[in-house]
Amino acid sequence: MNVYDTMPSPPAHPHASDPAPAGARAGQPVILFVDDEPQSCKWFARTFADEFNVLTATGVDEALALLREQGRSVALLVTDYRMPQRNGLDLLLAVQRDFKHLVRLLATAYAEKDVAIAAINEGHVFRILEKPLDLVQTRLILREAMTLFRAQTMERALQENRMLAMRETLGFLAHELNTPLATVRGFVTAITDRYQSPAQAAPAAVQDATRLACFSERQPGEVMAALAGAQRSALYCQSLVSAFVRSARDAYPGSIDQPVTASSLVQALLKEFPFEREERSWVGCEVTSDFALPGQRDLLYLVLSTLTKNALLALHEQPEPHLQIVLGREPGPDGRARPWIRFIDNGHGIAPEILAKLTHEPVTTRAQSGGNGMGLMFCRRVVQSLGGSIELNSELGHGATVSLYFKP
Repeated sequence: MNVYDTMPSPPAHPHASDPAPAGARAGQPVILFVDDEPQSCKWFARTFADEFNVLTATGVDEALALLREQGRSVALLVTDYRMPQRNGLDLLLAVQRDFKHLVRLLATAYAEKDVAIAAINEGHVFRILEKPLDLVQTRLILREAMTLFRAQTMERALQENRMLAMRETLGFLAHELNTPLATVRGFVTAITDRYQSPAQAAPAAVQDATRLACFSERQPGEVMAALAGAQRSALYCQSLVSAFVRSARDAYPGSIDQPVTASSLVQALLKEFPFEREERSWVGCEVTSDFALPGQRDLLYLVLSTLTKNALLALHEQPEPHLQIVLGREPGPDGRARPWIRFIDNGHGIAPEILAKLTHEPVTTRAQSGGNGMGLMFCRRVVQSLGGSIELNSELGHGATVSLYFKP
């Protein structure tokens, strides 16, 4: 007698393979039920189709074929153990190898200890269901397994975003380091070009002072300013490399994000950024509401550095250049106050066709000077990996505003 024959018949529902089972929702995750008895498959599908999308298969090969075709939409696998040719453990091992995202459950009428141990240790089974299945208990376990699947899916998405942000950081750093290193080389070249040998610089009477290096200057202090600029750029390169190393270390599982306030990060930026000439006097900071940032201090520092650099480049040749960095909060879409950091400049603005693409594809207005458009894409990826978002607003001739929003 079939183990399900003693159970009351559930209300009739369309078969699991129908386009829209009653009670199920289009686009929702699917349960794949595998049993060599067609009546068992039919019972399971009709019983739980009021709440879940259900697919059924009567063997391991059929189940694997369905997974290869629809694996991305399947959330749970519920498989019988005793099946001809290949058993449920064979299926669990194949799924563990090729479809790791599935939450796996084993249904069996045989309380064999070695089967249960193998299913848990080798097939990574979430729960073992004993036949005949209890309706109430099975529904509760399916809900619990579906909740686990959704939590694991969210965690995987977060980890993928973090790893993608880290990979993009590599490319970003390779590009970003070129600018200060090129500046250092330029300063060194300028100093070298201004060097004069003692014979060129002094009369014969003082040529014995060979320990003195002589430089020509177009204006007083030019050589010392070049040396100071080279030092700032070199230190900035070192800070970027150090930030990346710390971020790579912190990306390992089990690491603990160190809390940092938005105001302290902005103050570190204003202190460490390699401002040229009078650029520092262009930048102001206003804290209307301080808040704790969601970890990843060093990646966020790179984001702020990128936005500062972009704004300063846009301010050159402006009659009264100004960049204001503002920290605050405002109601979000859900009504909760969400914190933000905002960069507001009075530069030349951004054309609408470029503005629409800036955070989604590598678009640059400075290709002639080595720009590749990766900076804002990097910023967007980092902020999204922390659960936030980035918004740009600008009009030609009226400056630009970049807002970084974080989770409440």
